[in-house]
Amino acid sequence: MKGKTYSANILFYIVLIFAWQLLYTAACDWLHWAKPYAVPSPVGVLRCTVLLFSNGTLLAAILSSMSRVLLGFIISVAAGILLGILIVHTRYLSQNLKPLILGIQTLPSICFVPFAILWFGLSESAILFVVIMGSTFGIAISIENCVKNVPPIYIKAARTMGVSSFDLYRRVIFPAALPAFIAGLKQGWSFAWRALMSGEVMSASMGLGYTLMVGRDMADINQVMTVMLVIVLIGALIDKGIFQLIEHRILKARGLLG
Repeated sequence: MKGKTYSANILFYIVLIFAWQLLYTAACDWLHWAKPYAVPSPVGVLRCTVLLFSNGTLLAAILSSMSRVLLGFIISVAAGILLGILIVHTRYLSQNLKPLILGIQTLPSICFVPFAILWFGLSESAILFVVIMGSTFGIAISIENCVKNVPPIYIKAARTMGVSSFDLYRRVIFPAALPAFIAGLKQGWSFAWRALMSGEVMSASMGLGYTLMVGRDMADINQVMTVMLVIVLIGALIDKGIFQLIEHRILKARGLLG
């Protein structure tokens, strides 16, 4: 069954690429509706990908971006967990800080770029700041929702048995909230990944966002499209290969999947 699904997926993308090339040829060569330098094509993207990989540019950009986003994401998870728990256990913060966090969460990550440049200059710290600000608040809200959605009977039963606050989280709340927690981390990762691109576009000297802007400055639409596809591919691989795999295993271990 899985083999048929993979074959159908591969066939879909082959047809999609063929249609893309056909549209490019029709628009640029047959009907002359668009200029070839302004429209990416599958052949052009393939050539650009081979060139960027052969000279090491794309690999260096990927490694640079991944190192930044991993560091920023780890800090965001730690800060988000702490902030979420504080909101859960402090009524004052829940009533006053949570609405502010919800409001900040709606801001596009690029809004933090001017602050980052003014405070940290064109440096790695500026990019890290944008990533942290772009993902911490989403993780905090997810943590707060995870803890609040734990069945109260679990907590009451644990307290009746004299469980300490630390053990309550370690043995009761965290295991019960784990599936939702993984979903929250997945959402936080997507926020961090998008925030990284916003930071690199504005203030990086290396990375996928910077390589994207180099393609724009050189009027190389195929390079722009290549980097965009790499960004999408990495995001999909992290989501499917890590977060969904962990989520699937947890749900299966608890008998929630067939």
